[in-house]
Amino acid sequence: MPPPLEIAIPSTSVSDKGSSKPFTFYNITLRLPLRSYVVRKRYSDVAELHSALVEQVGASPPAPLPGKHWLKSTVKSAKLTRDRQLGLEQYLKSIAEMPDRRWWDTSAWRSFLNLPSPSTTNSAVSAAGMVSSAATGAADPGTWLDMHREMKHCLHEARQCLSRRDGAADGGNSTAAAEAGAAAKRAIVKAGTLIVSLSDGLRRMQESTKLGDGELRRRRDLVAAARMEREGLEKLSNSMPSSSSGPGRVNDGQGRSSASEKAELLRGGKPGRVLGAPLPETERTRELDNQGVLMLQKQEMQAQDEQVEQLAAIIQRQKEIGLKINEEVEAQSEMLDRVDQDATRLQGKVTVANNRIRKM
Repeated sequence: MPPPLEIAIPSTSVSDKGSSKPFTFYNITLRLPLRSYVVRKRYSDVAELHSALVEQVGASPPAPLPGKHWLKSTVKSAKLTRDRQLGLEQYLKSIAEMPDRRWWDTSAWRSFLNLPSPSTTNSAVSAAGMVSSAATGAADPGTWLDMHREMKHCLHEARQCLSRRDGAADGGNSTAAAEAGAAAKRAIVKAGTLIVSLSDGLRRMQESTKLGDGELRRRRDLVAAARMEREGLEKLSNSMPSSSSGPGRVNDGQGRSSASEKAELLRGGKPGRVLGAPLPETERTRELDNQGVLMLQKQEMQAQDEQVEQLAAIIQRQKEIGLKINEEVEAQSEMLDRVDQDATRLQGKVTVANNRIRKM
């Protein structure tokens, strides 16, 4: 029986083909018990799937396929893109959630979603294909964020399962402890697969220059912190829970972890800041480790230097304007002095003329 499948279309993207006609990709996210991945399909691909399903099953799927618009383009219409996205998601969900297995047992359905065939014996090849598909989807910035949120959810679920495991072990319930430990390992494996896909997606985005250097560095820091957290949780999951482990007990080499290490991992703590007193977190620093905060500080200092340079240029221009005004005032003062001298000479001549008139 095929594994339970959760399917959704959280985002879309537009192709970048240079001079060719652009088209819309629908990022189909699939969640299996141990891994998640994304396949990018066009509307024409879904239309071909519909024709193949009708041909192989002899009946149309439960939900209708969204109609095609001949006079409108999803590339230029956000509303049409959203409507078609919701319609395609409902169409695929109706097949995946239908109790009738006629459609999702077909080769067309498995090929469309890159699902492993029931008769496939080489599971490693199938897993590699899924990881490759996930990496392709992670190359889209929006899908990358969706996969990162899912990875964080897996790590959170693993911490909760490990807490339940230790609580059940302290209470003497070995069955519940074993079930919680197995659930934690499944979540850790799923998180590891997503981390690999996220790293490969960042590499592809760097090659395609879809994101700036600053955003790429921030996302690399997020992946590095998640990888360290996953390794710590994996180490804790491999340790044997013991109620006799006192506070501060160090690792004895037999797979046991100290109480302080468990508390740090189950709290979801990240590497602490090593310099200065702890500062209040902001939205920009909440997901960053030491290296990320250092890079953010360097960017802020560079931005401040640029602002200081711009302010210095403005002050220099104001100085030049002030010097020009001073030169103009001095020139006007010289002209006023000359006018005053001319007026004085003229007044002397008028006085002489008046004296002559009186004598006459």
